[in-house]
Amino acid sequence: MTRLLLLALLLTPLVSTAQIYRTTDEQGNVVFTDKPPAGVSSTEPVELQQTNTTPPPPHRPAAAPKPAKEEHNAAPYDVAIVIPADETSIPMGPGNFSVTAKIDPTPRDNQVLQLYIDGIPWGDPQQGLSWSLTNIFRGEHNLTVAVLDGEGKQLASSPPIRVFVHRPSVNFRNR
Repeated sequence: MTRLLLLALLLTPLVSTAQIYRTTDEQGNVVFTDKPPAGVSSTEPVELQQTNTTPPPPHRPAAAPKPAKEEHNAAPYDVAIVIPADETSIPMGPGNFSVTAKIDPTPRDNQVLQLYIDGIPWGDPQQGLSWSLTNIFRGEHNLTVAVLDGEGKQLASSPPIRVFVHRPSVNFRNR
C-alpha cells in the first residue's frame, strides 16, 4: 500500500504536464482526454495556464540565545502560584478558574504582577495576587506570575505550573 501511494505521488508531476485534448463526438458531447481518439477529426489541444507556485520563505538565522542572568542581579522575591496546584485538571465546563499567587516579600508600590498563560501576558499588570480567568481554551496550559518594575522589566518569576482545561467539544456531542 505504501509503495502504491509513493508511486502515485511520484507520477503526479507527470500527469500535470501531460497534454489534454478536447473532442466532440457525433451527439455533440464534449469529451476531455489525454489521448486524441482515433478517427475523430474535431480534436484540438487544450492550452493550460501555468500552475501558480510560491517560493519558500527566506531562511532566517535562529535568534541568539539570551545570556544567562548573573546571580548578583537576581531579584530578592520568592514568587509561587499556590492555586491551582501543578498538574491540576479543570473539570468539564466553560473554562473558568482562579489563580492565586504568593510573593515574599511584598512588592513595592511601583511594582506590579503579571500573569502569563503559555508565555503570553494575560490581562493588565496588577497589584493584587488573584486572577479570575474565564473562557480558557481546552488543553494543556503553563501558568507563571512575574513581578514587574515600573518600566515593565521582569524582576522575578514563579516556576511554571501546568493545568489541563477540559471543555465540551462540538465534535463529540452527548448521545
